[in-house]
Amino acid sequence: MRIVFAGTPEFAVPSLAALLAAGHDLVAVYTQPDRPAGRGRRLQQSPVKQLALAHGLAVYQPESLKRDRAAVTQLRDLGADLMVVVAYGLLLPQRVLTAPRLGCVNVHASLLPRWRGAAPIQRAVLAGDVQSGVCIMAMEAGLDTGGVYHRLSIALDRQETGGGLHDKLATLGARALLEALPGIADGSRVAQPQDPTLATYAHKLTKEEADIDWTQSATAIARLVRAFDPWPVAQTRFEGEPLRIWAAQVAAEPSVAAAPGTVVAADRAGLRVATGAGLLAITRLQPPGKRPMDAADFLNARVMTGVYLG
Repeated sequence: MRIVFAGTPEFAVPSLAALLAAGHDLVAVYTQPDRPAGRGRRLQQSPVKQLALAHGLAVYQPESLKRDRAAVTQLRDLGADLMVVVAYGLLLPQRVLTAPRLGCVNVHASLLPRWRGAAPIQRAVLAGDVQSGVCIMAMEAGLDTGGVYHRLSIALDRQETGGGLHDKLATLGARALLEALPGIADGSRVAQPQDPTLATYAHKLTKEEADIDWTQSATAIARLVRAFDPWPVAQTRFEGEPLRIWAAQVAAEPSVAAAPGTVVAADRAGLRVATGAGLLAITRLQPPGKRPMDAADFLNARVMTGVYLG
């Protein structure tokens, strides 16, 4: 097959690398335009663009495929059999979805129809899901509503972070893609419709969600900390300044009578904070202007027992 690849962030890199390693005919790569990044605000190429250029692939970076008709015509003229989309970040209008002979397929980081939408990885951790996975989905006009050609699942442990699951599913997605392509090419693999009654939606993450509500349970807050690592990072307030929480778990000690947000114990094992149900043990945190540190180092110059966070 003649394949067009569309992707932008690091999550898409393993899938593009897998297609290259398998010897597929990649006629072009689409990725978002270079964006300013870093303190110098210099234009930065996407991870997908960097890999594509390293392999001498043609790279296209339209600002939009919905409004730029010339870009759509250019895509059609490539004569692709299939378009593989992995976290591209641009909306694909119907005329793009039908441009390749076999349409477009998407590597989606959830077990559809659970967690359609922008942030399926973090939402799975936040909800306490016991498994996650990837789907190779036939793309259509609806938001992640297309039939599923292939799926692979993995179990989630209690220490899974958003960043760790991201890396696992990026690799798993590349594997699932290679397994699905032969059947898509010869028509032997048929996309199975999703059950819309089972659909849940993974709304885009916001920084506001990262503010810890200490009236929630220790279990819920621990999930928040893990889900929002490495972005946007769970945080609370200490002495009027934001205090980022990088690692925490439900404490083994029984709950005590204290207002939610109160530090009831602080030692080398970390800070134990009262919540709406149970104690949360904070083991790694980051004060303003500092690097992340172990709670024990944070406590070297501070007495925290009895302090209120939030």
